[in-house]
Amino acid sequence: GQPEQVINYFFFVAEAVRRLMARLGVRHFNDLIGRRDLLDTRQAIGHWKARGLDFSRLFYHPVVDASVATHHCESQDHGLDRALDHELIRQAQPALEHRQPVRIEQRIYNYQRTVGAMLSGRVAERFGHAGLPEDCIYIKAQGTAGQSFGAWLAHGVTLELEGEANDYVGKGLSGGRLILYPPAHSGIEYAEENIIVGNTVLYGAIAGECFFRGVAGERFAVRNSGATAVVEGVGDHGCEYMTGGIVVCLGSTGRNFAAGMSGGIAYVFDESGDFDRRCNRAMVELETIREEPGEAAGTLESQTPPDLHQDMTRHDALRLRQLVESHLRYTGSEVARRLLDDWSGYLPRFVKVMPIDYRRALQDMQARQQKIAMGTGQGGR
Repeated sequence: GQPEQVINYFFFVAEAVRRLMARLGVRHFNDLIGRRDLLDTRQAIGHWKARGLDFSRLFYHPVVDASVATHHCESQDHGLDRALDHELIRQAQPALEHRQPVRIEQRIYNYQRTVGAMLSGRVAERFGHAGLPEDCIYIKAQGTAGQSFGAWLAHGVTLELEGEANDYVGKGLSGGRLILYPPAHSGIEYAEENIIVGNTVLYGAIAGECFFRGVAGERFAVRNSGATAVVEGVGDHGCEYMTGGIVVCLGSTGRNFAAGMSGGIAYVFDESGDFDRRCNRAMVELETIREEPGEAAGTLESQTPPDLHQDMTRHDALRLRQLVESHLRYTGSEVARRLLDDWSGYLPRFVKVMPIDYRRALQDMQARQQKIAMGTGQGGR
């Protein structure tokens, strides 16, 4: 089987390395450190691309006595034994062992980084990428989160934070849910005018959803490839290099929005009508959003809604409204409430950001599927 093949391969490599070291007269890997005399540089230096280059400093070997360490000889303390996740894992045992829902109340501080990452590792260890049922582990936190809050958060884990967070929130998000809003006692009159999360939020996220009542910093959703997010404003370079997922921005954006965006979609509330000047349109096109027949706000609840994550070329008004409704439900956003109170009036001010090649690929896939379906139908007759 495959595991046995992998084990045999590693044994083969290990034996080859052992024989090579024996020929060099070396018994331990540490004895190889700094042995520039064992490097065969002739092939690299003799290459025509290396002509005229001076490698003497690259291969320079400083003369030091035995008191100077030249390799790893002492352990580093990264503070992992004091990480908050140990306590979260302890309290989440009913969910981890028996898939029983748990709710955890937790105070959080800005020196606590990657909160939720180790917990998500335990979820993935037991249940894989599928994770746990939705909201199975629900953590209600208060305070100011450090860097990488909710990093790699697994499906079934929800982090609700009444406070604010630093950079890299939701980095590598893997199916979990993040909810952030300012404290009621904070004295902030307009959350949509204040920063709630820092820079580079959702970097490399692959799945899950986020609702941020407030403004994010620069490079929001950079390299996002599958997560859904609602935010009330972003800085420069929003949706940079994005390849998938959905982003809804209910406020203004910085410059260079959608630079390198090759997939996914974004909806931007363009109240001032000048978003096109801040959007990098090298790879995307801007579209207006219209309700399709039967998608009027008054009839939404009586419908069986389509799968809004399947066809990104349609159902924009319905998809957008449902996300704004979720944002209101999770965060109590006054911006979302205002938009929903006059949905038909505000909908025309939204702009859809659609990567050109992404749309073309989706349309080609739909055409092939329709052709296959028609052929199957004809064969059945």
